[in-house]
Amino acid sequence: MRVMTTSSPSSRSRFVHRSSIQTGEERGTERISNREAEYIFGMNEQSLSSRETSFLISEEPAFKKDEQSKDSIFFRDGIRQIDFVLSYVDDLKKEADPKAERRKEFEQNLRKTGLELEIEDKRNSEDGKTYFVKIHAPWEVLVTYAEVLGIKMPIKESDIPLPENIPFSCMLEPLKLPKNVKHPHPEYFTAQFTRHRQELFLIEDKSSFFPSSSRNRIVYYILSRCPFGVEDGKKKFGIERLLTSNTYSSAYPLHDGQYWKPSEPPNPVNERYTLCQNWARFSYFYKEQPLDLIRDYYGEKIGMYFVFLGFYTEMLSFAAVVGLACFIYGLLSMDNNSSSTEICDPKIGGQIIMCPLCDLVCDYWRLNTTCLASKISHLFDNESTVFFAIFMGIWVTLFLEFWKQRQARMEYEWDLVDFEEEQQQLQLRPEFEAMCKHRKINAVTKEMEPYMPLYSRLPWYFLSGATVTLWMALVIACMVAVIVYRLSVFATFASFMESEASFKHVKSFLTPQITTSLSGSCLNFIVILILNFFYEKISAWITKMEIPRTYQEYESSLTLKMFLFQFVNFYSSCFYVAFFKGKFVGYPGKYTYLFNVWRSEECDPGGCLIELTTQLTIIMTGKQIFGNIKEAIYPMVLNWWRRRKARTNSEKLYSRWEQDHDLETFGSLGLFYEYLETVIQFGFVTLFVASFPLAPLLALLNNIIEIRVDAWKLTTQYRRPVAAKAHSIGVWQDILYGMAVLSVATNAFIVAFTSDIIPRLVYYYAYSKDATAPMKGYVNDSLSTFLIADFPNHTAPWEKRDFTTCRYRDYRYPPDHDQKYFHNMQYWHVLAAKMTFIIVMEHVVFLVKFLLAWMIPDVPKDVLERIKREKLMTIKILHDFELNKLKENLRANSSELAKEVLIQENKTQLAKSTV
Repeated sequence: MRVMTTSSPSSRSRFVHRSSIQTGEERGTERISNREAEYIFGMNEQSLSSRETSFLISEEPAFKKDEQSKDSIFFRDGIRQIDFVLSYVDDLKKEADPKAERRKEFEQNLRKTGLELEIEDKRNSEDGKTYFVKIHAPWEVLVTYAEVLGIKMPIKESDIPLPENIPFSCMLEPLKLPKNVKHPHPEYFTAQFTRHRQELFLIEDKSSFFPSSSRNRIVYYILSRCPFGVEDGKKKFGIERLLTSNTYSSAYPLHDGQYWKPSEPPNPVNERYTLCQNWARFSYFYKEQPLDLIRDYYGEKIGMYFVFLGFYTEMLSFAAVVGLACFIYGLLSMDNNSSSTEICDPKIGGQIIMCPLCDLVCDYWRLNTTCLASKISHLFDNESTVFFAIFMGIWVTLFLEFWKQRQARMEYEWDLVDFEEEQQQLQLRPEFEAMCKHRKINAVTKEMEPYMPLYSRLPWYFLSGATVTLWMALVIACMVAVIVYRLSVFATFASFMESEASFKHVKSFLTPQITTSLSGSCLNFIVILILNFFYEKISAWITKMEIPRTYQEYESSLTLKMFLFQFVNFYSSCFYVAFFKGKFVGYPGKYTYLFNVWRSEECDPGGCLIELTTQLTIIMTGKQIFGNIKEAIYPMVLNWWRRRKARTNSEKLYSRWEQDHDLETFGSLGLFYEYLETVIQFGFVTLFVASFPLAPLLALLNNIIEIRVDAWKLTTQYRRPVAAKAHSIGVWQDILYGMAVLSVATNAFIVAFTSDIIPRLVYYYAYSKDATAPMKGYVNDSLSTFLIADFPNHTAPWEKRDFTTCRYRDYRYPPDHDQKYFHNMQYWHVLAAKMTFIIVMEHVVFLVKFLLAWMIPDVPKDVLERIKREKLMTIKILHDFELNKLKENLRANSSELAKEVLIQENKTQLAKSTV
């Protein structure tokens, strides 16, 4: 049997009464009450006449495999386009399966809304057991729900001239896409669609008037509200609940066609192929993105993500150039650096005996053994460090302010100026309705709706908070474990490398400090990935247990949990190295100990900045490489395995809907994880960038690849997501603002306490004794002296030495001073200089940030003018249309009145003549 709807347009239009639907113009939102939904979905059985119901089921013609292209996106008649597909596997073992009853009721109610259905029997499917329900939205349904959703459609081609080309734009021609790809449609003035004003809109072809993204969005809107029965006295509705209960196995809109070849007639233009050729190719990494085409195909929500990622990548190019320049400056000035020159000099650094770095097994060592480390440290710890930290504080402000402008421009170009939150996000979650035992009257709609008191949720909130706190504590515990590993392994590395003769050739660059730092950073990265994997599962489960009311509340709650955890997980080790390592060590003879067992870690004589750089490089680079490999390979392997399992009957037609069915699902949280990944990377680029000026360059290279990987997987490896609207990046923008403010403080503290810049400046201006070479003697000045005889027995090396003192990094009085080993006056001068620098830098950067934020408008002036112009023209066009309509009605009424008068006069004349 072929199941489909063939009701006439007039009968379908009666399912939706004008008085029960308010347009987006009238109420400025996409909300629809339960009473209106009931009316729209035709729950009143009496509204269907016997003539209408008689057309619901018709005989199914024989399936002709050889006459249907496997890339067809139409019903068997080749005319009606498939807008959505549902699939399910019928369980024949269970008699009177409630799932079958739900499907029957659901599909019957879909037909009552005017949707047309065509069912593919499992015998025609590749695996021989999956049914497919193909859904087509006819014109009457599209115009009705376009009005309900307040979708804006073109009414006149725009007369606003395009922006003039910027100077030297010809130099950017290689980066640009063809005009028909970048702007597939001309600019139009638009208005919210009204089916009673259809002649006002530029309708050339009804089949292509609504883009495919709008069509699948309309169908999903109906699917998400369509009832399928009453259970436990409650009306159940929505495709999401049916998917959760496995009544249907999947629900998805179709791709336009194959991504590797264009469509053949009569199929419409294959936008998927166009996107794959001009967007998802790695060889096009230098090209701009076809944003309008992405929006037309995937919807505004996904489009806005790629706008943000592209803009972020563009802005990173400026930071990358400046960071690279700072790195090159450090590279060129390496040989002229007086500190590393003194450390490497055998007569200076070679004569300075340093105190042991661990108890008992570690020996005394000469300062020139850290020669290479001091040179590498200068690459990132030089005069340009301060400049780059201040520059990045200003850059992040410019990025966020210019992003607001770019976002406002996209809102105008994509008709999102008057947009309110997508109704799908505000819809009640099926899980919430299932768990609710109470109902109350909604203050706005005045209708009964599910309600859950606070006391019912409170235990889950406490459990959720405790779980997040526990996992963050677990992250800290793992970090401490890695620190313990570094402390315990350092002594092993030191004694092993000292005793093994084979290591003598590599000791100059592979010191125990560097070896411990590298292995500890790698171990820390592995722990981060493991914790992240498990926490993703737990956070999703605990968020469901909170029973959020709407999808928006669910996403917001999950965002908070995931971001807090990942913030602690990815950044805790960097915070430790930057702000804690080497700061509370003590001094020889009175070291501090972790758990009274392991001696606290010391920094290199040149400071901890090089270790922070190492930590940041390994975690940031490792995360990006792992993430890109996972995003590319994981869906590809899953799809290959799914297709391999499915293709059991090779003689069957592997149809368009089956090909898409075997693809990976993007999911409602697909964009969430993409945004989370980008925001975590933004943290690496901004929070610790003073220690690693190449971070923006690494992020830039990653994002260039990331854009193409995301485009490739979305176009080739995933089912087509349901189109959704979004006018901004949502809560992520607030998170970016918070991280931007925090980055000013972290970079100021890194320069002051982790870098060696401030101690050098204090020595240069206050303690230098050589006017011709002001930095001469700085290394010796920065090291304090300790009397070996003052070592406790349990900490001093076993072997006796012929020297009586050793040196350590600190500002303390020598052994022959009255206040020996107490901090000297230079320590307090340096500390005061550090605090002064932090206060001055923060105030300067924040002042510049506020000035820039005040000077740069959120909405560009030309966009404001365009918005005003479009509103004016739209009002004028609507006014002229209504005026012309009124004149026609008056003209028609006056002619009818004249006819009536003439008839009356003729009647009067006839009566007189008769008399």
